[in-house]
Amino acid sequence: MNRPYVIIHTHTSVDGNIDIMDLPGFYAGSQHYQDLALTPGKKVLGIDAYLNGKTSTEDNITHYRTPELNADAVQVPEGDYFAVSNAAMYYISIDPRGELAFDTNTFGYGGVPTHFIEVLTDAASNAYKDFLRRKQISYIIAGEQQVDYALMLHKLHGLGIKRLMVGGGGVINWSFLQNGLVDEVSSIIAPVANGDPNAHRFFTAREPYSTVQPVEFELTNVEVLGDSVVWLRYTPKPVSEVASS
Repeated sequence: MNRPYVIIHTHTSVDGNIDIMDLPGFYAGSQHYQDLALTPGKKVLGIDAYLNGKTSTEDNITHYRTPELNADAVQVPEGDYFAVSNAAMYYISIDPRGELAFDTNTFGYGGVPTHFIEVLTDAASNAYKDFLRRKQISYIIAGEQQVDYALMLHKLHGLGIKRLMVGGGGVINWSFLQNGLVDEVSSIIAPVANGDPNAHRFFTAREPYSTVQPVEFELTNVEVLGDSVVWLRYTPKPVSEVASS
């Protein structure tokens, strides 16, 4: 199946922590991360869309609100729903059961307007799909109970998305990597650390989505961005190549 070029682009501390630290070095790294992906005149990744997991979307956009559903909603048409087909940028949100409570159908991360696309499974209710349609939020169905990432990417490619940024969290990042769906890993390393053993990490294995399994990378570029921030770019080695090495 056809799919977009997939870039995992994440901003981390020296110890792999992706949580916010209230330090100048953290905010410097965060700004470089945003510039490379989205800031007009500075962006270099060339993305058409960026994707986050459910928790990241809750933390940054929907803030754990409950969607206002109509249990008596008329049955919506089968299949996917595209409220917009020519947005300049898309925000893709993984939401298997349909639980995120959006206020609008757009988001302005980094000052760049983006149109929401929800990724649902067959487990999402008719009432939730009706909620998205009332908000004019696009959605695609990919999988029965868990998201079928390959099918999702195929559908996004059909919408015209050629380059997709995966921005975490760690469970989503690792799931994409383990499924062999990542073309590039882009890591902005901020000059901070706190050693927190419970912090969210760049990559996190979690059943049933993924397992603990070594992955090797080939370094393709190193760049010092200023403010003691470093940009590392890698190409993942195929799992078969790692197993035989």
